[in-house]
Amino acid sequence: MTTFDDRESAFENKFAHDAEMQFKAEARRNKLLGLWAAELMGRSDEAADDYAKEVIKADFEEAGDEDVYRKVSGDLGDLADESTIRSKMKELLAEAKAQLMDEV
Repeated sequence: MTTFDDRESAFENKFAHDAEMQFKAEARRNKLLGLWAAELMGRSDEAADDYAKEVIKADFEEAGDEDVYRKVSGDLGDLADESTIRSKMKELLAEAKAQLMDEV
């Protein structure tokens, strides 16, 4: 294998790793968001865990974060406005990434 082939393989491996880490971070963020929203709605621990799973599943409806936002926003109603939910999503994504880095 040439040096070029080695570099190409390394870049492909890094891309795959980065994509996997982003997926894991978004899934973790969705779980944390679901737990946050469940707390606002006054759900018990078990119901909060179930709701967090629903939020994770909502992310598979379409690409991007809009499906997750719509799910949480629709369920929260007047308990949180758009800017609160979107800022919480951003905050929790950073927290999820930090948690994943701590686990490595």
